[in-house]
Amino acid sequence: MNRLILRKHRGFSIIEFLIVVAILSILAAVAIPNFNRFKTNAQQGEAKANLKSWFSAQRAYHQENSRYSENVHTVGFLPELGNRYAYYFASSLNCITREASGVTDSPNANCITVDRAQFPNGALTPKAMLPIGISYEGEGADPGMPGLNACTTGTGCNISGLAAGNIDNEYLGIDTWWISTKDASRIAAYCGNSEFESVAGEPYLSFNDIDCDT
Repeated sequence: MNRLILRKHRGFSIIEFLIVVAILSILAAVAIPNFNRFKTNAQQGEAKANLKSWFSAQRAYHQENSRYSENVHTVGFLPELGNRYAYYFASSLNCITREASGVTDSPNANCITVDRAQFPNGALTPKAMLPIGISYEGEGADPGMPGLNACTTGTGCNISGLAAGNIDNEYLGIDTWWISTKDASRIAAYCGNSEFESVAGEPYLSFNDIDCDT
């Protein structure tokens, strides 16, 4: 009877314990990267959604005025507060700044900084990792990087924009997305994207902050 009680209440053996630890380690090795990937995709969704919104606003403005504008107020583009990414639409920046102390606006704004009320350790205007080797196709002048380039008026203009943000809390590289009103028949990402074409109105990943920092 005593032997039966002892067997019933005995603990795990060392081998059983090691097997459990090994199984948990395997599960963690599979689950953690997938979780990080899911989190990254959710964070990058902000940049893609906002750049598409900006593109739609530009198209609507162009239809009415036969031109594009670098001014975010003119085209009606203003992302919600809490943005992890900064947005650039000109080569010489005049930014709406979002700090913990409040928002500083400008009537001629062509840039929106990271909201540091939500991300206090983020750079206001993180350095974008630009796409390289771009060749365009289609009508009209090539856009700037970002902005209008030399073309400022008329139907022959094109414009591009950038979103840049630190999504992994490291500073080895900045997650960067690019969008344009003109197709790119050849384009190369700085890192983390093997696509060599970019369709007008579709955000292009120029630097993947997760894949390229590891």
